[in-house]
Amino acid sequence: MILVGIDIGKNKHTFSIINKSSGEILLSPSDFSNNLEGFLFLIQKLNNYTKSELLIGMEDTGHYHFALLKYLLDRRYTVALINPTTTDLTRKLQGGITKNDHLDSLTIWDVISSNHRNKPYRVTKLNRFDLYEQKQLTRHHHNLKEELNTYKNRLQKCIDIVFPEFNSLFHSKYGIVYMNILKIFSSAKAIANADIRSIRKCFEFKGKGKRISLSAEQLKLIAKSSIGIPSVAEEIQIRHLVSQIELLKKQISEIDKRIEEFSLKNNSPILTIPGISHFSGTSIISELGEICNYTKASQIIKFAGVAPYHYESSQFTAQHTAITKKGSKYLRKTLYQIILPVISNNEVFHAYYTKKLNEGKGHRCAQGHCIRKLLRVIYHILSTGQPFNPELLV
Repeated sequence: MILVGIDIGKNKHTFSIINKSSGEILLSPSDFSNNLEGFLFLIQKLNNYTKSELLIGMEDTGHYHFALLKYLLDRRYTVALINPTTTDLTRKLQGGITKNDHLDSLTIWDVISSNHRNKPYRVTKLNRFDLYEQKQLTRHHHNLKEELNTYKNRLQKCIDIVFPEFNSLFHSKYGIVYMNILKIFSSAKAIANADIRSIRKCFEFKGKGKRISLSAEQLKLIAKSSIGIPSVAEEIQIRHLVSQIELLKKQISEIDKRIEEFSLKNNSPILTIPGISHFSGTSIISELGEICNYTKASQIIKFAGVAPYHYESSQFTAQHTAITKKGSKYLRKTLYQIILPVISNNEVFHAYYTKKLNEGKGHRCAQGHCIRKLLRVIYHILSTGQPFNPELLV
């Protein structure tokens, strides 16, 4: 087999070609630009060998390798993606103290030439960049949600200063009237001094929705007796934060629609599991990637970082350990978000959760056991294409 090690850079990449059997360097480390001309130069060198005997290795790092990876996959080359940590550890194990692009291309060759039982890389032959797009969208959704929560917390801090009684006037926060008032009158003092007709306009909105019982007159009366502190700085922040929150909600809504389109196109059997939505199902599928890359359920449990640490030394074995939290944090976050709906909507999962609580496990620990059970179910469903059947669960 002919192995190609490629060290990825922003503007240029470095590659070397080596015969795995003999260890002979067929092409010394060479640079090529991160553009079409450079890609054609690489293909010209690869054309000296048949595609079936080539294995190309590169680090799965950042985003600089995406264009090259897609270019190679489009031309049906087999690519091995390597965790950068693996390359770094390999260099250190070899006693290397020097790091440069040429040496790194040879280190990557060392990694993909490994004969270890557990391969330190994952091979991909299929161009599934639709999964990449889905992963980026679901991750963007997670990130926007975190931003939204941050802005909401900051908004509540400002409200507590200028109008602490405000939230108690509404059954739920961030409704149309709630946001209209904050957008125009950002403090109790501003409401108290405002014309009643201007306040009434905040209560008007078109479309469906339950009207609140609070009136403009009641709001103004409460604002006059508020203990809130007038603050120009806080009022400006409130107006800006309201605008940011509304913008983020609009962006999340746009992303959710696109994710649902991808989900319907995927038509994955994972959606047959009660408690899994279009978003969570797409997030799980895109984070896992091709299910054929895994040979058993324990591998995706490990990838999600929800496997408990195993610590054993001499005659001591730890009975209580935390989860590893290695792998995809986005996949782990999605799993913890959906596990309660899954437990609530499925008798078998609910019984399993209750069983763990009765064994003395804490709520979070019992959740972890249910997540691992869910991942085993997901692995079976995605591997076989069968819909979820609770009667098959034990």
